[in-house]
Amino acid sequence: MAESVKRGEYFAKVGYNRRIGEGFYKIGLEFEGAGAEAFGDLEPGQFAELDLSKTAIPESIPEGLRDSSMRDILLRRPFGFSDVTFEGGVTKAEILYRTVGPASLRMMTFCAGETVSVIGPLGRGFWIEEGKRKAMVVIGGMGAGPLIHLAKVIRERKPAMEVTVFAGARSKKNLPFENVSGDIGEGEGMWLEEFAQINVKSFVVTEDGSAGSKGFVTDGLSKRLAGGEVNSEDLTIYACGPEGMLAKVTEIANEKGISCQVSMERRMACGIGICQSCAVESKVDGYKLCCQDGPVFDSAEVLFSE
Repeated sequence: MAESVKRGEYFAKVGYNRRIGEGFYKIGLEFEGAGAEAFGDLEPGQFAELDLSKTAIPESIPEGLRDSSMRDILLRRPFGFSDVTFEGGVTKAEILYRTVGPASLRMMTFCAGETVSVIGPLGRGFWIEEGKRKAMVVIGGMGAGPLIHLAKVIRERKPAMEVTVFAGARSKKNLPFENVSGDIGEGEGMWLEEFAQINVKSFVVTEDGSAGSKGFVTDGLSKRLAGGEVNSEDLTIYACGPEGMLAKVTEIANEKGISCQVSMERRMACGIGICQSCAVESKVDGYKLCCQDGPVFDSAEVLFSE
């Protein structure tokens, strides 16, 4: 995790802002100087708070967001990263986002060359456990971003580690990836661009069966583990997505005695522990703050709501 002394406000230049699907976008930010040093050390799962208060409203507004689009953006918004690279004194960081409210809607209007105020790096990210030879990455919808980053980091730091991805969504159009192609071979999963580029196998599960298997992403995980080919001591499960999904992943991991890390989602208004609005109930210490103690937690610590 990046040293806390590096946390601060930095200004990033927008490198690109492109649409990758229905309501899905990727924005690239470039940091120089102290910002490049701080964000160059960012671990997968850490996040930043963006100031979107002065961002323009797009001319074309989706029907479901017309009423909310005119609201003032008073608070910063938290975003994780799908990729971070440091080269030549510049850190390039990518954010995967979906237009679901007035703030993310306005992000659509960012153009290359503009600047944005960013506070970070914030929170606790994923960690790679020593002695593990396999990783299973479980993605629910927009939980994709930090897990794309994690898979890349595992590939760089532990090239011999076997990484398998399970990605789930309601339908094919709700999968937040650059390219979703059909089966690449009997039992060999699907082509998800971001993972195929780093030679990581992907299995897709959609609730309506429009891509991959039909069902929930946790069904895919359970099926894979049911084969008895996995030694629980060799494996870590990493998950990010809706809380109900994370609870089910945790249940599966507990049944198999597998180490599991989950990235929790809360409304993180400040990102630095002042507002106390992002409490996560813990089995160990009562409550912890998602913005400081997380957003990534050992799943054994989390007390999920019924």
